[in-house]
Amino acid sequence: MRNKVSAGEYLAFLSVKYEVDPDEFFNAVISAGENRKCRCGNLSIECRSKTKDKAMFLIMKESKVVAQFPVSIELLSERINPIRKLMQTDMIRRHLVKKNKESCSLPIRDLRTGMSQVNLRARVLEIPAPRQVMTRFGNYASVAHALIEDETGTIKLCLWNEQINSVSIGDTIQVDNARMSSFRGERQLSIGKKGTISNVETLISRQ
Repeated sequence: MRNKVSAGEYLAFLSVKYEVDPDEFFNAVISAGENRKCRCGNLSIECRSKTKDKAMFLIMKESKVVAQFPVSIELLSERINPIRKLMQTDMIRRHLVKKNKESCSLPIRDLRTGMSQVNLRARVLEIPAPRQVMTRFGNYASVAHALIEDETGTIKLCLWNEQINSVSIGDTIQVDNARMSSFRGERQLSIGKKGTISNVETLISRQ
């Protein structure tokens, strides 16, 4: 959790991200503070330590650690759920925008030549050594045709210059506003000036 984000904001964010009712979630945190452990939906909440001013909580989903952060006793003592009024923060808006993009993502098997504004999430399988090519503008550029996959198939992703070093084999990437084309009879995905490519782990760490 970023230092500039309050505990209340972060609790609100977690309730949205893990799709649990904010009232149930806040009450579960209070219960964990009193009884050490509590469950809420698919999350388990444990109070690891407690002082007169704050309590340290560990939140897990199955065996995966979701978060560990302190919550002030003052916040836990509020009569009206304080996270209800924090459901419109920038952190939550960014998460919902990202989630909406992912929901609009197309599976690789449905991609057709000529498509534009293509969004997808895939894993990088191969990145061949880049080669130098002459562009239509008369200058040289590095290009590599990476192989990416999702659960429906594989496709070549055309990477140029600095894009080549922005991803690594094994990365899960989010591609937005790409376009579909065909080169020598083979489908390929290209990222133009309006397109973006992001490492999913980097996106998560920025939340």
